[in-house]
Amino acid sequence: MTTLPLALSIGDPSGIGPEIALAAWQRRKTDALPAFLLIGDPALLAARARTLGLAVDIAEASTQEAAAIFETALPVLKLENAFVDSPGAPRPENAAGTIEAIERGVALVRDGRAAALVTLPIAKRPLYEAGFAHPGHTEFLAELATRHWGHPARAVMMIAGPDLRTVPVTIHVALAQVPALLSEQLIVETATIVASDLSARFGLQKPRLAIAGLNPHAGEGGSMGSEDEAVVRPAVERLRAMGIDATGPLPADTMFHPRARAAYDAAICMYHDQALIPAKTLAFDEAVNVTLGLPFIRTSPDHGTAFDIAGKGVARPDSLIAALKMARAMADAEARP
Repeated sequence: MTTLPLALSIGDPSGIGPEIALAAWQRRKTDALPAFLLIGDPALLAARARTLGLAVDIAEASTQEAAAIFETALPVLKLENAFVDSPGAPRPENAAGTIEAIERGVALVRDGRAAALVTLPIAKRPLYEAGFAHPGHTEFLAELATRHWGHPARAVMMIAGPDLRTVPVTIHVALAQVPALLSEQLIVETATIVASDLSARFGLQKPRLAIAGLNPHAGEGGSMGSEDEAVVRPAVERLRAMGIDATGPLPADTMFHPRARAAYDAAICMYHDQALIPAKTLAFDEAVNVTLGLPFIRTSPDHGTAFDIAGKGVARPDSLIAALKMARAMADAEARP
């Protein structure tokens, strides 16, 4: 198994990212955390630790030094762009450092100096105000993957908790747009990426996929909409013809109770809330956002910047801890022959 550290990009420094990174490091022993290198601003992290009364030693470090330092100090790879320390008040001046941290994290994984990338939350608005041209974090990572690995990347979002993995086929779009955006090809492409990554990075030899219907009762034979019979069912048939263990379309209202969950490894859902409501209900503090379909492993906490509580010392690091552990497990699974 690989012994490389994980790379952790700082995210928006005005959010809760810095403090949950500090709090996670404090729990390194009790939670058996894998070693990680935080890509950020050491001065801001030290100031935030003092403000919150956290006893954390900060040490500037390289990836080669991170594992040895980790037990006694939080290793930090210093950014070229310093941050303005303004908890709860996002600043466009911090956009350059936020973007730099993501780019350097991807480069560390590309160069074989980090085992995987874990990202702390970013906020789109201050990035847009500074000229950021990507719709969001995941799209930026897909562009970086295409740039550095030389072939297009199709990123797929999976929310993974202890008892459920869900994948939305359409993500951040209005519900009214979903039927027009859904296609047999989009469902097949999404499910194929999920099956491939569950096998390569989660150690599941033949992943079982449950495909949700779009409409109530999965359309009930066409009486509640035509999409399930015209789009979803043909996609499931194609997946099965490809050798993928897929079942559906299934009524979404009966997919997520314990007995139903025991029958599959991941649920492929047709839209954002159909996937995220059950995942967050079952494991709000432990769910992890995993990006599938990239040539590198990326996980992140399944929450946002939480500007409203930033700097108050009440943010919980549980989802970050789960993201770090999942990234380590995925890297180890991928490294096995």
